Amino acid sequence: MVSMPKEAQTAGKWMTWLLLGAFAVYGFHDAGLLPKASPFGAREEAAPAEAHARVSARGQTSGEAEIAPAARRMPAAEPNDAVFARYPRVRVVATGYYAGVESTGKTPDHPAYGITYSGVRVRRDTFSTVAADPSVFPLGTILYIPGYGYGVVADTGSAIKGHKLDLYFETLEDVYRQWGKREVDVYVLRQGDGTVTEAMLDALNSRPVAAVLKELAVN
Repeated sequence: MVSMPKEAQTAGKWMTWLLLGAFAVYGFHDAGLLPKASPFGAREEAAPAEAHARVSARGQTSGEAEIAPAARRMPAAEPNDAVFARYPRVRVVATGYYAGVESTGKTPDHPAYGITYSGVRVRRDTFSTVAADPSVFPLGTILYIPGYGYGVVADTGSAIKGHKLDLYFETLEDVYRQWGKREVDVYVLRQGDGTVTEAMLDALNSRPVAAVLKELAVN
């Protein structure tokens, strides 16, 4: 067995006494030999910087999440199909459009920008404006469109013939991101009489959906 030099043994003893003294004065945590615990018993760790970043609707990272205005107004949850079992159901091909030039050929400085065939302004709300063939869905018809929400037929279109719908969105990005083109069964909650007014749309959107549906069921 190889013995340690006397100087090394003396240095080792001094190091041992120094460590014991530190433990006695500061404790194990403050001496740096044990991790500090949080008041709840778990080790405190700094949250990674990535946790504070949010991805915007355009795929860019930013400090706050960017939420599309249309998305904020979408129904919180899809109603159960049983709610609409009493209403006629029609299968349609539904596309999306917005007020801009790509969909309507109009720019914001056009006097008819955002104005529907019925004369009301386009809107994305609890009850939104949609375009249809009046021979299938007369103006003023109230529909429930799964995945989109409630729509009021207020517009027409040269390509919207037969069992087709064109659903209004606020931006072109929303058209592609939220809808695209789908085949869907829609529910006819009330057949329109050929007219739509701003007052009608305001009344629908100012009341709870349950109250509107109750009134439609009675009438």
